[in-house]
Amino acid sequence: MRRTVLTTAALALSAALALTACGSEKSAGPSDQGKNAGSSDTKSKEPFADASGPEIADQAVEATSSAKSLRVKGTVPDAELGAITLDMAMDTKGVCAGSMSVGGQGKAEIVNDGRTVYMKYDEAFLRAQSKGEAKAEVDAAVDMLGDRWVKTSATGEGSEDLKAFCDLDQLLGEFKGGDSAARKGKVTTVDGQEAITLTENDGSGTYTIYVATKGKPYLLKLTSDAAKDGEDLTFTDYDKPVDAKAPTGDVLDLDKM
Repeated sequence: MRRTVLTTAALALSAALALTACGSEKSAGPSDQGKNAGSSDTKSKEPFADASGPEIADQAVEATSSAKSLRVKGTVPDAELGAITLDMAMDTKGVCAGSMSVGGQGKAEIVNDGRTVYMKYDEAFLRAQSKGEAKAEVDAAVDMLGDRWVKTSATGEGSEDLKAFCDLDQLLGEFKGGDSAARKGKVTTVDGQEAITLTENDGSGTYTIYVATKGKPYLLKLTSDAAKDGEDLTFTDYDKPVDAKAPTGDVLDLDKM
């Protein structure tokens, strides 16, 4: 169950980031972002006034892919499992902490400090992800695991899917440059932070990304109407330490069972 859900979530996130992996052959680079956003002699200009849509996207790709940690929150669609809702902080060392839900059915919490993985599922999540299994087995799993923290080695058997889900380097591996026809849009705000919008339509829907105009040109938000359930992700807490504190109390050690 864990392998299927986490692998699917990782693939969905990678696919979402791949949508913004658009660059140009000629890029000003992140170091020029301050100039584009405005300086003492260009105060009257809009942010990125001298950059094209593809150039801004290229700057966002370079800045975001160099981050050591970030937090991603929102919803990504999946044809098989439905909408995946998540709120996860992760870094390039494979440390992560947060929660996720699949198809609006229950919730799973995850903490990975790099050595040990801690997970907690509520009953609705366990039953939803165990469809097709014998009722007695599902009931037993709910009785043993429901609303209870469990732990296992982060490097043990079957940990590959978790690594893909938690490792920011692997996730941002899809966030690389390529040609784009992104169109530069208006300046707006994302959670109080000024951002410029870039839009592109690939025939299946319109994708919009929001890029920070101040400081590093990080990706702040991604939306899409291509899927039935839509897509809406925000990216925050760049380069902040991930709070992967181990839970206390009743923690079941799966490796000793």
